[in-house]
Amino acid sequence: MIDRARREGVDRLTTLSLVGGARPVADGRDLRRLRALIRDVDVVHVHRGKEHWLAAMANRLIAAPRPIVRTRHIAQAVRPHAANRWLYRRGTAFVVTVTDAIRRQYVAAGLIDPDHVAALPGGADTERYHPLPRDPETYRRLGGQPDRPLVGMIAGLRVMKGHEIVVEAAARLSARGVRPHFVFIGRGPMERAVRDAIERAGLGSRFTFAGFVDDLPAALAALDIVLYTPLDSDGMSRVVFEYLAAGRPLIAARVGVVPEVLTDGEHAALVPAGDAQALADALERLASDPAASSRLGDGGRRLVEARYSGARVAAALEARYTSLVAAGA
Repeated sequence: MIDRARREGVDRLTTLSLVGGARPVADGRDLRRLRALIRDVDVVHVHRGKEHWLAAMANRLIAAPRPIVRTRHIAQAVRPHAANRWLYRRGTAFVVTVTDAIRRQYVAAGLIDPDHVAALPGGADTERYHPLPRDPETYRRLGGQPDRPLVGMIAGLRVMKGHEIVVEAAARLSARGVRPHFVFIGRGPMERAVRDAIERAGLGSRFTFAGFVDDLPAALAALDIVLYTPLDSDGMSRVVFEYLAAGRPLIAARVGVVPEVLTDGEHAALVPAGDAQALADALERLASDPAASSRLGDGGRRLVEARYSGARVAAALEARYTSLVAAGA
């Protein structure tokens, strides 16, 4: 993010410790630095609980407190205890959530007035992520073969991301004689367990583990079908919008932001979370019908361009910042 900010011309960048848990020395140092920094800004935007609390405290140590905006990325409900009620009712000017379900949690808990919280999903960089011609070397490196669809999933290898559901779906497809090649892009603590599941299913030749890739748009262009299969909502789901912006046919579990923004058969093929049979059926349909896959890819790209581009999200945030500053003035 820092490198990207520099490329965009941001010349003032400051980093803080923001270590997890209660760390009195580091937290005290961050609090003093935040107090000095906040005096010179118009709006403070925070994304995690630690910096939210530090910013709210620093804000009370200056003569003219600045509006604080909090983005909530995860689906776990915020507990409405007394400290959080103070933080959101007194210490926060506005809350942005990445799904409407998270927004409703805040309102139902009474943590914030309905007009002080808004859902703002999406945000794919449509200049970086867009339909591209396939690079043969990238395709080969990811396991692509001329006679088989290449199915890809971009996600950290963690339990809730659903890699083992993909393996089970692949086994069901293999039993039917349908044998696409799968590639997992990313790393994580579940890699050994996922590899073991693949070997137990006798599917070692059907999977590639690509790890991290330097050129994600090129990797997306190499994929015939992309997957988003978490077992539960992981909140922001930015990769969903990057898939769509790249024009890739998407099969997505109905969790989090997916059912709020995508229409089955128009923008993606939607399946129940954790349902390997439904995933296998959707894969077989798309693998056997290139025209349907192409329609989904085109529909997803149009949706992102119309409603969920990074530029639109940035414009909505800028408008909110402007209104908060005007109200404070």
